[in-house]
Amino acid sequence: MSLPEQLIQAIDVITPDLIELRRELHAFPELSWHEERTTDTVAAWMSKAGIAYERSESSGLIAEVGPLEGPIVALRADLDALPIEDTTQDPWRSKNPGAAHACGHDVHTTALVGAATALAEVHAVTPLPVRVRLIFQPAEETMPGGALKVLAAGALRGVSRIFALHCDPSLDVGHVGMREGAITAASDRITVTLNGRGGHTSRPHMTQDLTFALATLVTQLPAALSRRFDPRAGASMVWGQINAGNASNVIPATGSISGTLRMLDANVWHEAEHLVRGLISDIVAPYGVSVDVAYTRGVPPVVNDFAATQMLRAAVTHALGRGGISTTTQSLGGEDFAWYVESVPGSMGRLGTRTPDGPTYDLHQGNLRIDERAVAIGAKVLATVAVTA
Repeated sequence: MSLPEQLIQAIDVITPDLIELRRELHAFPELSWHEERTTDTVAAWMSKAGIAYERSESSGLIAEVGPLEGPIVALRADLDALPIEDTTQDPWRSKNPGAAHACGHDVHTTALVGAATALAEVHAVTPLPVRVRLIFQPAEETMPGGALKVLAAGALRGVSRIFALHCDPSLDVGHVGMREGAITAASDRITVTLNGRGGHTSRPHMTQDLTFALATLVTQLPAALSRRFDPRAGASMVWGQINAGNASNVIPATGSISGTLRMLDANVWHEAEHLVRGLISDIVAPYGVSVDVAYTRGVPPVVNDFAATQMLRAAVTHALGRGGISTTTQSLGGEDFAWYVESVPGSMGRLGTRTPDGPTYDLHQGNLRIDERAVAIGAKVLATVAVTA
């Protein structure tokens, strides 16, 4: 029996336990930098499997399995949940108010735990050809991402390649979406706070009409950017928050808007902040308000290495057959896995989580539900690519 076949068989045996683990993680989601319970749970699995690991000071850990010498291949999963309510009615729905695994990180973590467990079991009988570093990373949902802290701690020291999977609820379970080159976008967060002289809505001429200035900025900044960026950059400025005022007849003295700027082109991303700051100042200047711009640079695009993506394709074929490979397009979503593949070659695939003929959910929504068969599939793909890359 080949090494990939041994790994797949080992994962089949523990699949019921992995489903229970995923449900436990889903029931107790933790926000970025606070994934202590989640890290404890992963650490317990590592200890049970006899895998050496090192915890960070707060949350997250790095484990290793395989021979002490030779090449190192890394696998990465993210631990954190989102600050939204879980609106599902599953028995394992979130028990932590205001937190939910609405991006599938519980699946990512469980799949990597499953891969690690199988790798350790097989290594005890048939030595692995590589050392596998297992990165359980905190705070992917922050900007510029928890990956930077993990990298600063030396997570990729000696690593030749790195791989990851991300849930895709638009793709049927049993499929993994693949793409060479950029698969995600650059993503920055922008918050603009305006301050000015407020007053009664009957006398707007005696105020600095801050609400009108905010409304103008909401519509005009995206419009201006569409004429200042190369259209091929695929830039998208979308606001998510608007805060101003407490009464219908009072022009407030302060207000703010917040949103994200995303783009497909990494070169344009490096120039974006300077342009955005200038446009904001120009747009609000006629209203006499003061402006403060908090521009948080997020992440560059995840750019999948060609050779690493071919290795991931081969692993998917081992685990699912040729029919398991799907092509996928570049999205405007941001992912801090981008920081890893800026350092070493790597590839991220999209793990299908939709039940065939079932409803299509969306990420970052409280009603996200996944077909749990994806957990074992993710584990098999990760374990296989580790030993065949």
